[in-house]
Amino acid sequence: MSQHSTTPCLLFPGLFDRPVVTRFDQHHGSSDGGAVLLKAADRRLGLTASLAACLDDRRQGGKIAHAMIELLGQRIFGIACGYADANDAARLADDPIHKLLLGRDPITGLALASQPTLSRFENGVDRKALYRMGEALAERVIEQQRTRLRGRALQITVDLDATDDPTHGAQQLAFFHGHYDTWCYLPLLGFVSFDEEPEQYLVASLLRPGNAPTGVGTIALLRRLFPRLRSAFRKARILVRLDGGFASPELFDFLDAQDVDYVVGMPTNAVLKRNIASAIEQVKALAEASGKSEKLYRTFNYAAKSWSKQRRIVAKVENLRVTDKDPKDNPRFVVTNLPQRAEWIYERVYCRRGEIENRIKELHNGLEIDRTSCSRFWANQMRVLLTSAAYVLLQEIRRRAAGTSCARAQVSTLRERLLKLGVRVVVSVRRVVLHLPASFPFQATWLRVARQLGAQPG
Repeated sequence: MSQHSTTPCLLFPGLFDRPVVTRFDQHHGSSDGGAVLLKAADRRLGLTASLAACLDDRRQGGKIAHAMIELLGQRIFGIACGYADANDAARLADDPIHKLLLGRDPITGLALASQPTLSRFENGVDRKALYRMGEALAERVIEQQRTRLRGRALQITVDLDATDDPTHGAQQLAFFHGHYDTWCYLPLLGFVSFDEEPEQYLVASLLRPGNAPTGVGTIALLRRLFPRLRSAFRKARILVRLDGGFASPELFDFLDAQDVDYVVGMPTNAVLKRNIASAIEQVKALAEASGKSEKLYRTFNYAAKSWSKQRRIVAKVENLRVTDKDPKDNPRFVVTNLPQRAEWIYERVYCRRGEIENRIKELHNGLEIDRTSCSRFWANQMRVLLTSAAYVLLQEIRRRAAGTSCARAQVSTLRERLLKLGVRVVVSVRRVVLHLPASFPFQATWLRVARQLGAQPG
């Protein structure tokens, strides 16, 4: 090993039957060789192009080195590959795969945008463009599902939920929230699912101040979604599922006027508990007799003073029995306009809304949607949208992996199995060749997804 070598290298003597030398000298290599799947998914969805069309480029033409669609693609593809922060740009500037994803020559092409350029880009988008981008994201997702299902769905379920986005510093509109015990934002996330399919597709992500009530923005968001869903799926019935934090007279009046089905959690109060007083005693007796938790279901009509009319209430009346703890009444209430049995509505419809918690965890833990470290509120909304776009691409890859071990994998697992793949890039006049390892354990899955996204034998 030459003492004058400038290539970083290490010697591992004694570990194996001969010395092992490591050198970081593969200049045309990348650790994200599988990321071409992201480009294929983006081409299918038309997502990056649609988002870029929402942006106004006011820069001087002669000084532009990176087009808006390239800056957008660089951030979206980077986030999907695990580079959540713009600070990673310096390390990826000459990565051949990331240059290839933007349509540049992977070897001789212009280096990717720097962190300052990306930061200016994120901070330069105004609220009108962000609104258009949010609409474009929803339109692309809905159109993709319409094409996939050929507009045939009997029921579309819309799930909305808020989550915490802790802040650290002087971000605009960050406030202390007592429930989460931290300074934060409160993003509102929207998902749609079709018939009995398990996947819930992200269609909306709205960043809100840390002191925003749970229901803020809900009606406006639903008002934009309903016409698009009805236009794409003309025979489908829309079901809205929300937890108790969203319940309000304005929401119920809006849902009734929109002629949609709904199942909305209702906070417990004294009047509701009086309506199930006999059931509480009955289930308590059952629990005492059996020595374990018991539950019953009841239904009745109810109208709060602020409501415009009576509505149906489904009540789960439960007595919890846990070892080493005192028995506890655990009543739960749901407001609905569905006519089915109370037990079916609660367990088969309302409880299934809990699945979106897994989608939200993916956004937090897999893509770091809470990396909202810009000082400007609207720049942080931009980051939330960029992360949402990356998630939409990964959801498309996961859908194309149906029938494989990745069919229900978390996005972090998808990245590890299908994107984080060592590659050597060779460029000739006629083509670009990606040399991937023959020992890749998920080769069959990767090839299946690639074919599903339009790749052909060559």
